[in-house]
Amino acid sequence: MTTASTQDAGTDAGSEMGVEDRVYVAISQALLSGKLRPGMPLRERNLAEAFGCTRGAVRKVLARLGFEGKLVLEPNRGAFVPQPSLDDIRQVYRARRVMEAGVVATLCGHLTPEQVAVLESHVADEARAHADQAVEASIRLAGAFHLKLIGMTGSGDLTDFAERLVAKTELFKALYDPAEYIHCAPTEHAQIVAVLQTRRVQAAIDLVTSHLDELEARVIARAAEAETPDFRAIFAASFRV
Repeated sequence: MTTASTQDAGTDAGSEMGVEDRVYVAISQALLSGKLRPGMPLRERNLAEAFGCTRGAVRKVLARLGFEGKLVLEPNRGAFVPQPSLDDIRQVYRARRVMEAGVVATLCGHLTPEQVAVLESHVADEARAHADQAVEASIRLAGAFHLKLIGMTGSGDLTDFAERLVAKTELFKALYDPAEYIHCAPTEHAQIVAVLQTRRVQAAIDLVTSHLDELEARVIARAAEAETPDFRAIFAASFRV
């Protein structure tokens, strides 16, 4: 028989877990919509006050986001929005190119009609998100497309690894890639689905590689701008006649 105190404890635990989920979703959405900028600190106390929850709940969420690579956790300093170097960005995209080239080579000409239907439906969802100018949803769906492809290899280990890489590149796009470029993804993904239905393996590899090359180039260009201070603006007053 369940006692009243046990029921209360279970209710409190369930309520706290619900709070953690809501905080996780809210911070993730803020990251993907670009509302949180590179290097911004996320203080437990401030977040707990903003969400009306305990610092313990916030701490668990920050730890989860840190494990996923969406936040940087520094001992004795706290959690920060990542501020990746150009080399960090290049390494992640390099890993994705190597991995996804192998994925499309494996899948090319071997997708079932059901798998094709799943991918085409997903691309349609991406197109709708773009039409609605839903930036956060567009970024999330773009990453999910690649995860669906990787999942179709049937390798759980590969999917786990891919989720970490895709999460990082989603964040890179949110931090640095201008929203007006997101519309390229549905079209490019539709092209990938089309070529995977053939046996043109090299064409599939070339397509997914160039797709990732283009995404990386956009992010790198914006990240490089962010790294380069505008000295003319900073010191303009010193040279004003």
